[in-house]
This record gives sequence, structure tokens and C-alpha cells, in this order.
Amino acid sequence: MAYLFTSESVSEGHPDKIADQISDALIDNFLAFDPESKVACETLVTTGQVILAGEVKSKTYLDVQQIARDVIKKIGYTKSEYMFEANSCGVLSAIHEQSQDINQGVDRTTKEEQGAGDQGMMFGYATNETEDYMPLALNLSHKLLQELAELRRENKDITYLRPDAKSQVTLEYDDDNKPVKIKAIVISTQHDDFDTEDVMLAKIKKDILDILIPRILAKNPQYAHLFNNDIEYHINPTGKFVIGGPHGDAGLTGRKIIVDTYGGKGAHGGGAFSGKDPSKVDRSAAYATRHIAKNLVAAGVADEILVQVSYAIGVAKPMGIYINTYGTQKVNLTDGEIAKKVEAIFDMRPYFIEQRLKLRNPIYSETAAYGHMGRKPETVTKVFTSPYGEEKTVEVELFTWEKLDYVEKVKEAFGL
Repeated sequence: MAYLFTSESVSEGHPDKIADQISDALIDNFLAFDPESKVACETLVTTGQVILAGEVKSKTYLDVQQIARDVIKKIGYTKSEYMFEANSCGVLSAIHEQSQDINQGVDRTTKEEQGAGDQGMMFGYATNETEDYMPLALNLSHKLLQELAELRRENKDITYLRPDAKSQVTLEYDDDNKPVKIKAIVISTQHDDFDTEDVMLAKIKKDILDILIPRILAKNPQYAHLFNNDIEYHINPTGKFVIGGPHGDAGLTGRKIIVDTYGGKGAHGGGAFSGKDPSKVDRSAAYATRHIAKNLVAAGVADEILVQVSYAIGVAKPMGIYINTYGTQKVNLTDGEIAKKVEAIFDMRPYFIEQRLKLRNPIYSETAAYGHMGRKPETVTKVFTSPYGEEKTVEVELFTWEKLDYVEKVKEAFGL
């Protein structure tokens, strides 16, 4: 039976995403100067205030206040009328040393036996309904806000945009589980106070339809068939949206875990990513299961795959691996048999995940907005400066878990 499915995204200027980006900037700086750093850092943002809390074990010292301010400035909170501004907001740090009780369960004399940084279950998912093996509704939701942010930074075609924004896309699927059209699009964007409410709303809606949507279609022609004249557009449906960002709502690290992953498709184990070094399997194992799912789908094992892994704190070997192909498998094996083969191909002990995906590098700031999954793997050069003026230049691979580097191994293992 045909059905509707909805996913949402939020912009880099959304309060929760500001918090995520600050937490991940701290992770990157710690790892740049000490790759063995153990970090769990939470951020709270509200009117004129940033509060940092968490646990760290590292050989390096950072100016965490300046790092937070640099992130806020890069996002675009640079005007006092936003009531949250990079140079003037207060930054309070309550970061302290990591508990030895936790650390003794993670560090081992033999690195290969490194224990999981926490218990829990993590999920990875992939589907062949898009070229990057991501759910389509989430893919479109991200693209709408990424393009809106481009327009804001250009400050040419649309000049009134402020950093905070949200999007939502509802798709209609047919009886064969294929997306056939967009049913509804919701976009709420913060803006300057430039006229009466009616005039502002009319202008914003016109610009979204006449400028943003055509740019989306121009850059993503593969989705043109989904757009139609019957789409329900809800543009700033509550009315004017001048008060936004941390002044409108407090933001916390880890409150957008569905935006960060698969938009409600598949499953989620509940653990957030940002602010955690890769010894925390909430992060590293979620990346590893995405890597598995994507390579399995790309290899033709199934059209859609969910992978679950679970851990006990301080124990290296996972409690188990679970596979669900939703009946779309292309091989003559049960999901349980597929899981056994996956276990033989991918070593899911934390140390081997870190090595396989090169996770002890400063690669996390780029993950903290517009999703951790479905992104383009690339090599970039990054420069970090310590409070003492020491400069560290590193070349790193971003989004290694999105690489299709195990497709041939999977095909060989499954006889494809």
C-alpha cells in the first residue's frame, strides 16, 4: 500500500547544532595535538552564554573559550541584535579530568584489546534509493538547508537571512516502496525584521519558491521528477521568525541524533556523536555499521540493510551483530547467515574500527551539521593553533565510513 514518509533537518545556526559544532571543534583540537586524547564534551548555548562541561584525558591544553568563539563566528552569529554573538557571549568551562574508573576499562597494555568506552547498541543503515545510499527525505531536507546557507553567505539574491533554520520533506511512496513524488515541504528560516509581518512572509515565501527551489533543481536534476505543482509548501508557518538561535531556544549537544543519522529510517541506539572521541562506541561503531551497510548495499547483497552491533563497557569484542535486509536480499542466505559473513569481513573491536576508518584524526567538525552519514569522502588539510602559538598542520580523510572500499571483499565473500 502507498504511504507517506517524512524527515527533517536543521541548519548549522540551529541552537542544538551550534552546541554540536562547538563540542566537535574541541574534539578536533584535542586530537590534533594529542591523538590519544579521551574526550566527552557537552555544550549548552542560550542567550549570550555558552557553557562547556565534560571529561578529558589529554596531554594538551586548549583555549576552549576561543575555540567556541571561532565556531560561533564561522556559523554567522556576528551581530549584537541576534542576542548571541561570537565576541561578546560569555563562555564558561566546567571541563575536568576523565574518571579513572572509566579509563581503566578502555586503555589496555595491548592496544588491540582496547575496551569499548561504554555499553550500548549502535545502528547503521543504507538504501539504494539515492546515489549516496541515504534515505531520500533526509537527503532533500539537508540539501534545502545547505543551499539556504549558501544564499545567506552570498548575501546577494536573499539579503535578510539569519543563521537559524529548519526544513522538513514528506515523500509519497508507491506500492513497490519507491518514492514517486514530494507531498510537502516545510521551511522555517530566521530573518531580519525588515517590514510588516505580512510583507515579510510574502517576500520570504516568494524567494524560497523562486530562488531556493530552482537552485536545488539545478544542482540536483536527478530529483526533478519528484517536484510537482501540487507540493504543499509551508514557509515560516508560525509567522515571523526574527527571534531565533540560542536567544529563541537553548541548545544542547546531542539533541539532533535523528537529523545526524537517517531521518527516522532504520533505527537508532540512542547515543549521540558530537563531543565524543572514537573510543566511545556510540560514535565509532555507528560509523562502522554505516560503513558495513553501505558497502553491502553497493555490492548488491540487498536493496536496503540495517546493521546493529552492541557492546559491554570495557570489553573489546561486540556482544553481537544483527542484520535486517527487510526482505530485499539478493543472495540465498538468511539475515542471520549474512550477519555471520559480516562478522568475518569486518573486525568490530574498537581499536580496529579506529584504525580502519582513521578515526584518531581531527575529522569531526565537518560532521556536526547536515548529517554524519551520506557525506562525500575527501582529503583536506587543516591547521590548528595552540594557546602557546604552536601551529599544527595535518592532512586528514573526512567521512571515511562513506568509502566503498570493501565492495570487492563483500562480493567475494558472498559470491557476487
